[in-house]
Formats: sequence, structure tokens, C-alpha cells
Amino acid sequence: MDIKEIYSRFKASTGVTTDSRKIEKGQFFIGLKGDNFDGNAYALQALEAGAAYAMVNQDSTAAASGDSRLIVVENTLHALWALARYHRSMILVDGKPLTVIALTGTNGKTTTKELIREVLSTKYRVTATQGNLNNNIGVPLTLLSVNEQTQLAVVEMGASHPGDIRELVDIALPTYGLITNVGKAHLLGFGSFEGVKATKGELYDALHRTGDTAFVNVDNPHLVEMASLRADLNTVAYGLKAQGAKVLETSAEHPFLRIAVPEDLQGQPVRGTLLATEDLHHSAVGEGLENARIINTHLVGAYNADNVMAAIAVGQHFGVSLDEAVKAIEAYVPQNNRSQMTRTGRNTLIVDAYNANPTSMEAALANFAAIKAEAKMALLGDMLELGAESVAEHMKIVEKALESGLEELALVGEEFGKALWKLQANEDEFSVEAPLQIFIGDSLVWWFADSAQLAEFLQEDAPEGYVILVKGSRGIRMENVISVL
Repeated sequence: MDIKEIYSRFKASTGVTTDSRKIEKGQFFIGLKGDNFDGNAYALQALEAGAAYAMVNQDSTAAASGDSRLIVVENTLHALWALARYHRSMILVDGKPLTVIALTGTNGKTTTKELIREVLSTKYRVTATQGNLNNNIGVPLTLLSVNEQTQLAVVEMGASHPGDIRELVDIALPTYGLITNVGKAHLLGFGSFEGVKATKGELYDALHRTGDTAFVNVDNPHLVEMASLRADLNTVAYGLKAQGAKVLETSAEHPFLRIAVPEDLQGQPVRGTLLATEDLHHSAVGEGLENARIINTHLVGAYNADNVMAAIAVGQHFGVSLDEAVKAIEAYVPQNNRSQMTRTGRNTLIVDAYNANPTSMEAALANFAAIKAEAKMALLGDMLELGAESVAEHMKIVEKALESGLEELALVGEEFGKALWKLQANEDEFSVEAPLQIFIGDSLVWWFADSAQLAEFLQEDAPEGYVILVKGSRGIRMENVISVL
């Protein structure tokens, strides 16, 4: 069956799903096969539950049933990609092809995507990635959720191996792109920091080939270098320093990120090699705040300032006024344990436990060090997928944490255990049973095997009066400790 025929059946359905447990009448079910599941096995069940059509692999048991509602293809994942790409190409907005804004980066992808969506939604009907569904299944599903009412699509793209972004841009065909930053993450898959830059740079490559536009944070030397390597790449430059904005100090009265920006702030289009940051300086807000607009966010951490500036730059490029952009940003409240500050009955929590890598962990600790508080505690979980560099990177984070003025530091996971033992005993062999308690300088350091063990300890210890940073990779499940704090 060719793509046009598959597309006609998709258009006759009420939407796509890959979960046979949540079928709604008239949907188009796609049976995907993974390492631990095979959706093809549930295709007939999906049809019985009300699906209008079901797409299955040709070698599946369902394919042999002969049901006329089955769409038989060689590979359902590849067919999903082709269907999403075709649909993206067929959608017209006022007679013109759909505008797709793609964004990727090591850190801040989802927060930046959410902020961009909120800003653009003040003027347009926007379809955006739900949550962080940013892989080779989530991206095509996002595109297939676009309809004739959509005016702009914002698509988040994640990567853990070389070629991942190239694969996703070939599906999404973006007309604009933004890389939030590049840092040390998924080194097990990328091999090195240069591998990270090359893979994220595949978004710039795609825009360079098509003559489309990248939003570039020119305060970030890595992004400037990457953009400049693509001669004549169309860019819109933004950045705190470049545009004269300034992050204001936090306090007990103002614990969230606040940014002062010029009232006449504008993004600056540049073609070809990016200019030096000082050449792009727009207004010297840092030298005097009397003519500045103050943005009061609900985000925690100065590292989110770049995400805010990105959303403003994208919004202004699409005609959203600074006033409307600021209102949208100020109304946004983060969820899913991303840059959230909450006050419990006993403590103030800074929860950034959705993911972690050396770059984001260092940024979180730097922000934590700047917070003024009588007592501070950090609860840090392992950073996963760092490969051969893992122990060395975890050692750096322990040292950085101890420089943050902490009364107590709790580390969770095998990698932090190895790093702590290497720092304390200078031994590679780690065979200590958790929990482990030691003093390093004036700081009390605990190590726990997992977050459940830490939660049990905190339940009994019942800390009170602390500002507490909670951060770790998704697989460590640091959110387990929140309820006992």
C-alpha cells in the first residue's frame, strides 16, 4: 500500500494512537515493535475496541488474518515516519506550507519548548510536543496531531546517538530551528563532547541546506562556532549579554528567576558568520535598570534565563510584542519536577529531578550556591549514560557540591558511590554497604544505594528549616524523596 492510500485512511480516522489500551472510536492504531513489547500483537484487539484501521508489520500474526481494516507494511515505525512527513507536507496555512520550529539541545529543551508555546499562543494556534515525547516515535506523533487549525508547530527533538537529529529533521522538515545549548550528556552514546556537538548540529545542517533560519544564542561560544561553520546560515541572534538583559539577584522575597530587559528589546537577524557578542549589544541594561522591563518568572535558576530569552526572540520574530511575551512567560508555571520551587511544612525545595548530566548539574549547583539561606542540603542522584567518563564526572560534581556552602550532602546511586570512595579512599574498588556516612571538611556526606533508601532515612531524620536541592537522572527517581520533606 503506497503512502497516498495510507494517508487517505489516516485522514478518514479520528487520530493516531500506538496504545491499544486507550483506543477511542475511529482511531488509526499503529502497532509498533520494541525491545520489550510488540504492538502488532494487539492490532486485532484495537480494531475490536473501535479503531477504524490498524497498521501492522507484514510478518505479524495479525497480518495473516485478512481483515480489510488492516494496513500491512514492511516496517510500522518507518511507515509512521513516512506518514508524518507526508502529513506535514500536506498541511497548508493560508495557502502556504506549515511553519515548523524544531528545537534540540543538551539541557532546557522541554522548558524552552513550553515557554515558546506559551508566547506564540498569544497570537497563533500552536501545536507543540506534549511533555518530552521527543524521540523517533514522539516527533512523528506530534506532527500527526497537527490539523488544519494549526498555524505554527513547535517540535522538540531529543538525541542520544549520532544521526538521531538528522533522522528527526528528515521527518519534520523544519523551517526554523533552535539549539538551547550543548553539554556533556549521553556520552555513552555520543562518545565525546564533540560527538554531542556534531549530532545537535545536524539541525543547523538541515536549515543550512534548505536556506531556512536558526535562532542562535550568541552568548554561547559553542553555538556561535557551530553556526559559523555553516557558511551563510540564516540566523536570528539573541542572548542576555547580546541584548543587554540582566539576571537579577534572588532573595527570600524574590526566590524565582527575574530578568531585566530593555523596553525596546528586539532580536537581531544576521546572515553568515555571526558577529561578536559586543557587536550585537543592543542596550546596556546591566549599567542601569531605570528603563528596563522586569520579567518575574516562576522558574528556579539563572540557567533558565537563556530559555526565557529564546522564547522572547522567537515570539518577537513572529510578531508577538514584548509585553505579550512577558505576560505569557510570567504566567507559565513549570511542572514534572523541572525547575520547580515548593515550600512544604518544614522546608523549601528546589526540585529539578527530571534529568541530570554534568552540564545541568553544575548549573544547578552554581545557582544553589548563590541562594542565601541559613541551612542548605543537596540530594543528588546519579547522572546516567556517561560511559568511561562517569566516575570522573561524578567526582567533579561531588567537589562542586562541597563548594556550595552545604550543611549536608546526600548522594544516591552506584556512580556517586564510586566517586565518593575514590575521593575519600583513593581506591577504585568500591564495596561499601549503604547507607554510608562520612565527613569531608565541615560537610556531612551521606551515600545511599537508591532513592527509596534515602526517602526512608529522611522519613526518620525529618530535616527542618532547610533549603534543599533535589536533582538526578530520571532513572534514579529522586522524586521519591519529595513527600517526606
